Amino acid sequence: MRVTNKKTITLLICCVLFTLSTGCTNWKAEYDKLYVVNQNLEGRLKQKDEEQKQLSDRIYQDQETIDELRRQIEEKSKTPAQASGFEGFDVDFNAAAGTITVTLPNSILFDSGQADLKKTSSTELNTIYSVLRQKYAGRQIDVVGHTDTDPIRKSEWKDNWELSAQRALTVTRYLEEKGIPEKEIRAVACGESRPVASNDTAANKAKNRRVEIVVHMR
Repeated sequence: MRVTNKKTITLLICCVLFTLSTGCTNWKAEYDKLYVVNQNLEGRLKQKDEEQKQLSDRIYQDQETIDELRRQIEEKSKTPAQASGFEGFDVDFNAAAGTITVTLPNSILFDSGQADLKKTSSTELNTIYSVLRQKYAGRQIDVVGHTDTDPIRKSEWKDNWELSAQRALTVTRYLEEKGIPEKEIRAVACGESRPVASNDTAANKAKNRRVEIVVHMR
């Protein structure tokens, strides 16, 4: 009876020791896993902090640039075209929105009802490209197409939306082929929805037929 009890006790002790040993191994494994997870989280947090700092620095620099443009216009009596570098063009500077908008009449770029660039338009577009690369590299650029309210009659386009889209895309591709990175530029179509003048005269309709190059400063 005593021998049996001793064997039983010995067996129980072995089981307990095995269990403890196994448990210790499992806890160490769990600790190692958690340690790795913690290190990864710390690394990601550090990266986020660095990204946040870079973003804050960029926002500060962007605002400094906007404020400087505004000072040049208000205090030094420069035109938006002179202050922005797009001299010779119709330029609007919106400090609140943080945008510079260069407006090109369609008469410079396209024949009536067409979306292929005139050969003479390369001069203006090349000048705009040079300013974009020298002063606004890395900025987001929108190329926005606009039309008047005249319906499409003798061209391949379905309507003014389609015509404005194709014209915006044509200018976008031209600037992209010159060297503007694809990720920094996009084409936008507005059709006849955003006129700058009433469409009651030929002169006003001409103002509405335009392509805008919008540089986002923030």
